[in-house]
Amino acid sequence: MLRGSCLCGEVVFEVDPPLGRFVYCYCSRCRKATGSSYAENVYVAPTQLRWLAGAERISRFDLPSARSFATAVCRRCGSPVPHATRRGREMIVPAGSLDAAVVRLPPNERCEWDSRAPWVEP
Repeated sequence: MLRGSCLCGEVVFEVDPPLGRFVYCYCSRCRKATGSSYAENVYVAPTQLRWLAGAERISRFDLPSARSFATAVCRRCGSPVPHATRRGREMIVPAGSLDAAVVRLPPNERCEWDSRAPWVEP
């Protein structure tokens, strides 16, 4: 079992292994949502994630102009936290929200590479 949390510690969750896809996404939406060059997300089945504390402190934003883009943050500290895809088939877990450095393998998928910021080196 892997534990995760937000920066202030009010939102706490657990994820049961195995982890699904580990994706680096370089699209402009993920850059805006994370404030970085790319988003690092792990995908798991909804049944693999349990909220231990603070689920009521999560604020979700679904980008109206996008077919499937959403993000969720802790309302207190603004840290990205897990959220379900719009169809609810997967949970997207920001890799940095996991408390331990458990994702030791390189990502098994890089998406939107052609949309990367100009300062990202190949």
